Amino acid sequence: MHTPRGCQQLMVWLLICVAWLAPLAWSAEPAVDVTAMPAEPLSLTAFVALLEDPERSLTLADVQAPAQAVRFKTNLPASSALTLGFTRSAYWLRLTLRNPGTTPREHMLVVDNPRISQIQAYLPDALGTYQTITTGCDIPASRIYSNRNFVFPLTLPPASEQVLYLRMESSIGLLIPLQLWSAPAFHAHERDDYLVQAWYFGIASAMILFNLMLFFALRDRIYLFYVAFVTSTACTLAIKNGLAGELLWGGTVLDSNVAYYSGASLTVSALLLFMRRMLRIDQLMPRVDRLLLGLVAVFLLSPLAYAVALPLLARGAILLYLASVVVILVVVVSCAFKRQRSAYFFLAAFALLMLGGATTPLRAMGIVPTNAFTVDGIQLGSALEMLLLAFALADRFNVMRREKAKVQAQLLHAQQQLVDSLKSSERELEQRVAERTDELQLLNNKLAALSLTDSLTGIANRRHFDSVLRQEWQRAQRQNTPLALAMLDVDWFKRYNDHYGHPAGDLCLRQIAQTLAATVCRSSDLVARYGGEEFVFIAPMTDAAAALDIAQKVVDAVAALALPHASSALGRVTVSIGVVAMLPSPDSSPEVLLQHADAALYLAKTQGRNRAELATA
Repeated sequence: MHTPRGCQQLMVWLLICVAWLAPLAWSAEPAVDVTAMPAEPLSLTAFVALLEDPERSLTLADVQAPAQAVRFKTNLPASSALTLGFTRSAYWLRLTLRNPGTTPREHMLVVDNPRISQIQAYLPDALGTYQTITTGCDIPASRIYSNRNFVFPLTLPPASEQVLYLRMESSIGLLIPLQLWSAPAFHAHERDDYLVQAWYFGIASAMILFNLMLFFALRDRIYLFYVAFVTSTACTLAIKNGLAGELLWGGTVLDSNVAYYSGASLTVSALLLFMRRMLRIDQLMPRVDRLLLGLVAVFLLSPLAYAVALPLLARGAILLYLASVVVILVVVVSCAFKRQRSAYFFLAAFALLMLGGATTPLRAMGIVPTNAFTVDGIQLGSALEMLLLAFALADRFNVMRREKAKVQAQLLHAQQQLVDSLKSSERELEQRVAERTDELQLLNNKLAALSLTDSLTGIANRRHFDSVLRQEWQRAQRQNTPLALAMLDVDWFKRYNDHYGHPAGDLCLRQIAQTLAATVCRSSDLVARYGGEEFVFIAPMTDAAAALDIAQKVVDAVAALALPHASSALGRVTVSIGVVAMLPSPDSSPEVLLQHADAALYLAKTQGRNRAELATA
């Protein structure tokens, strides 16, 4: 059956009409008149059409074809950014720019988010031929315009209309703040923007140098932890803001989202370590301290996971960061309720930092809008935290200085009293001087004894132990003789305290200390209370077998006391001991003995307690 010639002509005309009308159908989004732009940047969310590409397979020719062109979503709500969340899809943006004027117009198309993994910009020239520009934070050294954001210079000929296409995808949350600037306005904004960035990083650099000097002057590791925190924070923000390529060595590699998430993890790790030191969490809340150390381990290992599968882990990482913020706040508030002075400063200094830091993941998840505060909230919070913490560190130094001045004043007062007393009677001067000298000597002897003795148990304290350990280590090095060390811990002692009460716990510790002193009885040996329910003894010129034998005698002697312990699996008070003996070498230190003894003690506990275990030194 043949189609009449008239019908064929009609079909041809219909096809021509469809070809002409198709562009009108997919260009329903309003065109931007560049001659009528405001002085401020123009947000383009209401002017673009959006197409999702779940398979990430569409090309420019595909999205220009009528079948795909009609799928673009138009009439998007006016906002500062398109919030597309954590998605593995690619998204195409179509934008129409019109210049009805008689002169060319120069503008800047800005994607104000340096964390987009990949961007393909298809920009038409005067002949309508599209130029392809591929860039993104995961594509090193790819920016055609030197700026921390993704900037595309545009020139619109007079009396022209251009259709631009942008294809974007990201390994983390996809947030697209798309703006159009006039060239002069953008250059002015660019100068101000970099001035703000320089202001922040200048503050960070000053705080790093200041606290480094304090660390070298005071030898307090809290300042070193703070330097690590400020350094990792500044580096992470440099990556977040697209400045890594300009400020950091190897910045083109560090500009990726893997580096960004890894930097955030290192920052949280340094913050947790600093908080533990500043608030003495290991002493106030030992169980919470173990939780914090676990979080530190997770964050230190997370960069390896990000390098392998960041797109799969990005959403979970955001939730982990938010959970860490909650944990830190709970810990700090708990310390504040315990009236710890440092907690007040920490809470004041870091509340703004945590609030500012929380805006970044909440913005990425689309929960909070994109504005000046949510974009740079963490930077603002970090700067305020640095300034507030400077007062905290100054307070710490002032407290130390006041305590020193108080002691000096007391000494001066005592000396003045002595002088006044001596002047009260010249005839008794010699006798009074002799009496006072004897009294002072006696007091000094008592103070010296008290400073080296544990007040509860009557044996040597931690200070005496540390001093003797260093002396014996040096002597063993000179004489090339073995030095043995044992670390003792009362099994399930917290349960004992909880069940019998602290007075009974103190009595128990005194009995164990007496048993330890009676068992380790050589004049050259030293027994000491290391802290809490932990004891140690040093045995010079003692090899591993002899040291283990002494430790086993201590275990048996404590068990022989038959002190009831209802909360122990053994029914009585027992101890676990870790033993180590070694020949000190010039390139080692006494801390090696402590580490091995602690490891052996841990082994004794895991092997069932009520035993002594020998470390391999």
